[in-house]
Amino acid sequence: MKLIIQIPCFNEEKTLPITLKNLPRRIDGIDEIEILIINDGSTDKTVEVAEKMGVNHIVSFKKNRGLAKSYIAGINASLELGADIIVNTDADNQYKGEDIPKLIKPIVEKKADIVIGVRKIYKISHFSPTKKLLQKFGSWIVRNISGTNVPDVTCGFRAINKEAAIHLNLFSDFTYTLEAIIQAAKKGLVFAHIPIEINEKTRESRLCHSIWHYIKLSVSTIIKIYTVYYPHKVFSKIGGILFFAGFLFVLRFIYFYFKISGPTGHTQSLIIAAILIILGFQILVHCKVNS
Repeated sequence: MKLIIQIPCFNEEKTLPITLKNLPRRIDGIDEIEILIINDGSTDKTVEVAEKMGVNHIVSFKKNRGLAKSYIAGINASLELGADIIVNTDADNQYKGEDIPKLIKPIVEKKADIVIGVRKIYKISHFSPTKKLLQKFGSWIVRNISGTNVPDVTCGFRAINKEAAIHLNLFSDFTYTLEAIIQAAKKGLVFAHIPIEINEKTRESRLCHSIWHYIKLSVSTIIKIYTVYYPHKVFSKIGGILFFAGFLFVLRFIYFYFKISGPTGHTQSLIIAAILIILGFQILVHCKVNS
């Protein structure tokens, strides 16, 4: 059985050596362990450091394309290299390499397709109270959308087997963590999660510039993902809202007709009502036909 540990990198010449040194070289039940670096347009000596430290494979982008694209490129390259299990970890040494054996154990034992590390969010000192709350709230939303029980949906320390990796087709530009869970759940893949410890922070996050930037990107990503994977739920709600709004305009017309102005005036309410009701009805019918 072949394990490939993939590490997305963007200007990680200082932290990459620490991360690589902490990776396991032997694991029970694994015949081969190889390391793959995804160089996301680095302008420093990331590639030179990786080569010097004996990294097996390097995939390079000419310019920075973001974490989500790096993750998918790593998955695709790992599959081409014959990986049976793929572990994703961060280049900033956030996650402990010693946790990889227990991360892949449910997959080796054929008890899960995807295993996600669960951090003790409340104990992470460099997370602000606001970020801790948002992490928990975001995980709750994704669990409800996907029907899974993963406590830490944004954790990038995860393992996936070959069969599950083949079926993933992610489109997100911001982060792969949320979409991968929602898509995998929709395809009936089996999840497991294990508690993990994290190392001290080595640098600031590059995924977002501020907490409000993080909120904006996370919310837009969740909405986009939900719309793509559950279109009938989204558009049926939109159709229902439009239909109901049209009905309210009908009531408005009736009120003014009998109570105030009689048969003259307020015909604009009927026009708006007709437009909203027709639109809402068409959307609801379309959802019903295609469900």
